[in-house]
Order: sequence, then structure tokens, then C-alpha cells
Amino acid sequence: MTELNTTPRPALDPSALAALGEGQVAYVKPISSEEVKRIFPQAPELQPGLTLFALLSASGAPILLTDSRDTAVANAWAHDLQTVSLN
Repeated sequence: MTELNTTPRPALDPSALAALGEGQVAYVKPISSEEVKRIFPQAPELQPGLTLFALLSASGAPILLTDSRDTAVANAWAHDLQTVSLN
């Protein structure tokens, strides 16, 4: 019989978890125009009902807002970031 290792592993604190992939990974997330101000507070008022795409760093920091998923991905690649999609 094999023994299971039940020793608890140290948990990552939220700041360490957020730093994983920083400078290497970016997320492309579709968002509605109504959500823009929450992620990009400096953005101008936008027409309601639009689907836009946010490029976010691994920690969730906003990088880019665009109306094209391809533009978001191209911007990530231009900055040597691996992209991951979020829904």
C-alpha cells in the first residue's frame, strides 16, 4: 500500500499568484462597452451594447482596449506576450 503525502503545501498569497506569468502572459477578454469604465477608468463614454476586447496583463492590469480580438492578440505578440483567452 502506498502512503499519501498529507503534508499541507504552502499556499501562494494573492500577490504571488498575480505575479505568475507577469511580463510573459496576457489575457484577451471580451467585454461589453458597459464594463469598460470598470477596467479602463480613463476611457471615454462609449455607445452601449458594443462588444470590445481587453488585453490584460497576467496580474489583470489593463493594457489595451480594442474592437478587434485580432488587434488585441497582435499587440500582445508585438510585446512578446503569450495570449490566453478569457470568457
